[in-house]
Parts: sequence; C-alpha cells; structure tokens
Amino acid sequence: MQTTARHDIAVPVPDSGLADGFSPRPRPTIRNVAERAGVSKSLVSLVLRGSPHVSEHRREAVLQAARELGYRPNAVARSLVEGRTHLVGALVADLHNPFYAEFLDGLQESLHGEGLRLLIGSGRWDPAFEDEAVEAFLELRVDGLVLLGVAPSSDTLAEAAAYTPTVVVGERDVELDSVDIVVDDDQLGARLAVDHLVELGHRRIAHIEGTPSSAARCRCEGYLVAMRRHALAPYIMVEHGDFTEEGGRRAALALLKREPRPTAIFAANDVVALGVLTAASELGLRVPEDLSVVGYDNTHLAAVHHISLTSVDQPRRAMGRSAAALLSDRICEPGKTSRLRQVTPQLVVRHSTGPAPSDSQSDPQS
Repeated sequence: MQTTARHDIAVPVPDSGLADGFSPRPRPTIRNVAERAGVSKSLVSLVLRGSPHVSEHRREAVLQAARELGYRPNAVARSLVEGRTHLVGALVADLHNPFYAEFLDGLQESLHGEGLRLLIGSGRWDPAFEDEAVEAFLELRVDGLVLLGVAPSSDTLAEAAAYTPTVVVGERDVELDSVDIVVDDDQLGARLAVDHLVELGHRRIAHIEGTPSSAARCRCEGYLVAMRRHALAPYIMVEHGDFTEEGGRRAALALLKREPRPTAIFAANDVVALGVLTAASELGLRVPEDLSVVGYDNTHLAAVHHISLTSVDQPRRAMGRSAAALLSDRICEPGKTSRLRQVTPQLVVRHSTGPAPSDSQSDPQS
C-alpha cells in the first residue's frame, strides 16, 4: 500500500500494481488447451468445431481443459476459415417501443436455435443513424440483416440488402427482389378497432397517424375504409403524429380541443395511446366514460392493470420466429425469390373502451 502526504495527514492510495510492472494476464490459446488436455492442436480444433470424428473421452478432456483455462474460441479466426461469422444484425427503428423488444425476443430465441448470434442497432427514425448502424454490421461481416420498422430506402440500406441476406419486418414498401418481408395485416387491425368502437355506439372516432411508413399508412387506410363502411365519413378526424408518447399527447390535445370533440381515439400504436391517456387526464376527461382509447400492438404496457388498454394484437414473437426462419433459409440459399409472410391481428378488449357518452347521440351531424 502506498501513501501520499498532504499537510500532516496520510491518505491511503490503492495499490494498482502498475509500479511493479503489472500487465493483464494473456488470454489462453488453443496451444494451451492442447497442452492441458494432452492432445494435439488439430484435435482441439476438431472438438471446438463440433466434429463427430472425436472419441467422447478426448472430447471431454478438451472441453474440461478449455473450461479450466477460461479459453474462448477466436471468432474472427473462425470466420476467416469458415467464410461466415454466425452473426445477424438487427436494425430497430426505435428501441423505446416495447413492440420491438418483444419481437426481438422471438427472433433471438429462434436464431439461437440456428447457431446464430444477434447484434442490435437503433436507427432512431433517422436515416443517418440507420446507415451508420448498417455500415457497422457490414464491417463485422454479419451473415444476415433484419430491418425492423425500417424500409431499405436509402442507398446504403438498399445496397446492403442487395448482397446480404435480409428480412424486412413491418414495412411493405420494398422493391428488392432478394428481400423477404414479414408484416401484420394493418388494414384489418384498424378495421377491428373501428368496428369495436362502433358497436359501443361511438361515431366521432378519431385516428392519430404514426410516423410516415407503410404500417402507419395501412392503419390509416383501414380506419378510413371502416368509417366509410359504417356511413361515418362526416365524422372522420385524422391527426398527424408519430410513434412516440409525446407525439400521441400533442395530437390528442389537438383532437380533444375540437368542437364537438371525438368520443373515441384509435391510436397508431400502444405508445401513442399512452400519450392519449395523458392528454385525457390533463383535460379532466375520464377513460372510458368520456373518452374511449384503442392502441395497436398489444404490448406488455397494454396489459398493465392501471392502464388496461384495449389494443390490436400483433403476434410479435411469432413474427420474430418467422423472420428468423426466413433469414436462416435465405442465408443457406441466397438466390431464392422474395417471400411475404403476413400475420393476422386480433383485438384484445380491456377497460379503456366503453359505451359512447349519452350526449354524443344528439350530435348535430347525425
């Protein structure tokens, strides 16, 4: 232990060991494992590659030696030998949206079963960040890409998807022949939401549109189709927003200050719906007595007891598993034609929706 003096007080200073020439312990090598196990380096290499042509006795000896030494295979060296890294890069539009996190759970579970590891990058709804993340994935020589809520519209993303096995999730606007797509039937989901509100007696049903994307567009189109089918075209109200809670709050405040105000709001996703609930609270409106709210995605937030949000369910983990299967297949056969997998949404009814207020039935537009 060293000490330094300041005035007459001795202050202990932790001994870093650097003065004694301390340096980090070198990483164990395949040679060290071979020496510990009493076998050749080539046999260690066979064991680490999972070769069946090794006796069980020798395999266990090598694995035991590797555990004792804390040996980790050199992934870079292995990738040079095998011509692949066993890595998959997932570019996520927004890590703050729980839908993406729950999708990634299903994706990672399936990729793990295929011997693939997942790297995650966030695009933050910004093309510059999207390009930067994809460039990093390509520098790491990933075997495949998953674009989640991101369309390969920039030159960087389009070029990457053209020569790297790629699956796009949640976006339909893809013109590349070699890219697979996994989407939800967003128009159907929107119609389910509107139909539910109409059954409860609502007519002044508004919609908050999400960040410009094919998913947001299809949900808005589904809303418009359903409103017209129910002869409610005069009551159509669409407020532009984004896929954030604050965006939902601002859009809801604009809608709820209209005269007459809507009695129900269909939000572009659950995060936006949380913003709607905040706006309703700020204005002293009760949910669902004064205002019914429907979200989209049916994330874990919707099921929280004090939120209890009615929401359109996308089978997120199933979508993740489907994306993993498509990607694994395309890594093995890159020349396959593009495939589309569409899942069917369902409405999950909770406590955020209820009968339309009685005074709404005397609406002068009716």
